[in-house]
Amino acid sequence: MDWQLEVVVLPVSDVDRAKSFYTERLGFRLDVDHAAGDSFRVVQATPPGSACSITFGVNVGAGEPGTTRGLHLVVPDIEAAHASLEAAGVQTSGIKHFVEGEMTPGPDPSRVDYGSFIFFDDPDGNGWVVQEVTRSAR
Repeated sequence: MDWQLEVVVLPVSDVDRAKSFYTERLGFRLDVDHAAGDSFRVVQATPPGSACSITFGVNVGAGEPGTTRGLHLVVPDIEAAHASLEAAGVQTSGIKHFVEGEMTPGPDPSRVDYGSFIFFDDPDGNGWVVQEVTRSAR
């Protein structure tokens, strides 16, 4: 039996601001933007190349805005991802890697899979991690 993660729900304070951040700045594909009156709205967006989407809205899920942390995006080129985020005006940690258990500026010198990271937050403070993986982990 396959178990596929399809959607992660994010708590946000401003649906239109979140929609703009994810679709216009990060380039996620807008899948759904549906409202049923003023008390319900659901927005679903999918990162390029991903089978898993994010969902946010009005009366969608639970939790306080900015409390979701550690969502991971995997990219084949950490430097290209960093350039893309910078071009979109997204504030990031810059590229980091571990040296003796400490985060150090720059990509992993050996460019090992899962060895280089970028950290950023959405406008509400929900935290994302970008990791470089050049081979399929599946």
